[in-house]
Amino acid sequence: MKVSVDVDCTPEEARRLMGLPDMTAIHDAYTDKMKRMMEEGITPDALQSMIGQWMPMGEAGMSMWRSLLDQIGRAGTSSK
Repeated sequence: MKVSVDVDCTPEEARRLMGLPDMTAIHDAYTDKMKRMMEEGITPDALQSMIGQWMPMGEAGMSMWRSLLDQIGRAGTSSK
């Protein structure tokens, strides 16, 4: 026997039904910060810091990607 149930609800209602926390305030703060950075202009230091936080393994992951991109850049210029 197979039973199907369709639930028609908004994402907010689904979140509450499943007991997930309300992350609206955190999302709003994050988007406000991103808007401010876009309006003020993103500095290279801010960009590096932001990407470093998003990358898995933090600074070690950033170093790995930096060295990989450097190697690719050197390989591309040496073939010309």
